[in-house]
Amino acid sequence: MNRFAENLKKVRKECGFTQEKLAYESNITLSQIARLETGKINPTLCTLVTIANTLSIPKEKLMEF
Repeated sequence: MNRFAENLKKVRKECGFTQEKLAYESNITLSQIARLETGKINPTLCTLVTIANTLSIPKEKLMEF
């Protein structure tokens, strides 16, 4: 699993979101959220910003090392 994937899962849970809730509120498919969290795909900049905005966090938080 890559660092983004780990951060996304951790932050999503800290914000009280399930994968389903994040998918619904961000208008990103559930399968895409799952693939992002397992590191099977990397986010585009647009996807990164959308997820950060949905979770009300700075996008840098998802990219921390």
